Amino acid sequence: MQEEPVRILILGGGGREHALYIACKASPRCGGVVVAPGNGGIPAEDCREVDLENVSAVVDCARAERAGLVIVGPEAPLALGVADALRAEGFDVYGPGEVGARLEASKAHCKAFLDRQGIPTAAYERFIDADAAFAHLRAGSGPVVVKASGLAAGKGVFVCADRAEAEAAVREVMVDRVFGASGAEVVIEECLEGPEVSIMVMVSKSGYVCLPPSQDHKRAGEGDTGPNTGGMGAYAPAAVVTPELKDRIDRTIIAPSVEGLAREGIDYRGTLYIGLMLTREGPKVLEFNVRFGDPECQVLLPLCAHDPLDLMLRCARGETLPAEVAARGETAAVIVVAAKGYPGAYAKGEAIRLPADVPANVQIVHAGTRRDQDGALLSAGGRVLGVVARGADLAQATADAYAVCDRIDWPGRYFRRDIGWRQLQAEK
Repeated sequence: MQEEPVRILILGGGGREHALYIACKASPRCGGVVVAPGNGGIPAEDCREVDLENVSAVVDCARAERAGLVIVGPEAPLALGVADALRAEGFDVYGPGEVGARLEASKAHCKAFLDRQGIPTAAYERFIDADAAFAHLRAGSGPVVVKASGLAAGKGVFVCADRAEAEAAVREVMVDRVFGASGAEVVIEECLEGPEVSIMVMVSKSGYVCLPPSQDHKRAGEGDTGPNTGGMGAYAPAAVVTPELKDRIDRTIIAPSVEGLAREGIDYRGTLYIGLMLTREGPKVLEFNVRFGDPECQVLLPLCAHDPLDLMLRCARGETLPAEVAARGETAAVIVVAAKGYPGAYAKGEAIRLPADVPANVQIVHAGTRRDQDGALLSAGGRVLGVVARGADLAQATADAYAVCDRIDWPGRYFRRDIGWRQLQAEK
């Protein structure tokens, strides 16, 4: 039977949401799509001005748009319970409720969940008192990771080589409160070693399905140096995750996580982002996020042979998912084009001129952009654009993406030129 077209409301205004908009527009199941608030890459007629932290305003927007599906992009509205409020009004929602969203909203809560389910993760301690955290650091040795427990837009994680760096991180988070209330609690954990990978798991009431493994590049500088950011680029599939390793990850981490959610009475419908470290002892969980990664989403959606909108609808409605999602047999890479100075201070309102023509295998995804009253494109954030390319292999995908990055006319831009460098070295 032919499915009726569905009108979609996407919440958010970053690169992830623009990528979702592109994927939904291409779906035969799409009966129209709007994005709230959107950005400069999305046509103005498809954007809506909404405060995503005003839950009642979001519900009013969904009602006004007669949305058949609401896709919640960022974590903050999920943590505020926007999915619960929308479901209470009868909307199908792709994104977990407030209880499920605590897996990202509180790193301490997430670590406790992992412990309860027997899922491998780094040894850790949690602190609500800075003096106690300092005492813990003085008693230990070696590198540690200091994490603000609350939401910090991907910037609240400090990999510390020694005690001095760790104490400075605790002071910044708990004493100086650079992340506000999100720094009221910290998690201090052992520093794991090995390659990092991300796996996006689309979860329905009736099961789950995994997208191809990807690798993000969190550090601002080339060679994975400098401060952590929201992500400077990504690629998929990550060859470091072999079929045998994928089976192990599924058996020891993914299945126990989804089963644990059900066992604790959490009706989780949306993306469970599992950040992993591939240690010598085996894969261990670094973090859970409760939405698509940004920029991983930008490379995963173009690789899906199955319609992403159909998958999200099935999850939102609690329907059965396919046993697996076939990939297109290509590699995709995204280069994040940021404002100089990011993740520190950076300028906004700078004019950007994009190339008039790009190859068919390349698309420019907007994140921190806006249009002025004359329609000119301006920078409006730290991570501003994402250049996504598909290719037969990673070398082709990155080469094609960088060729377009170099043609963007914006003197204030910055991007790493080594996205995918570990896999590229391994393939030589």
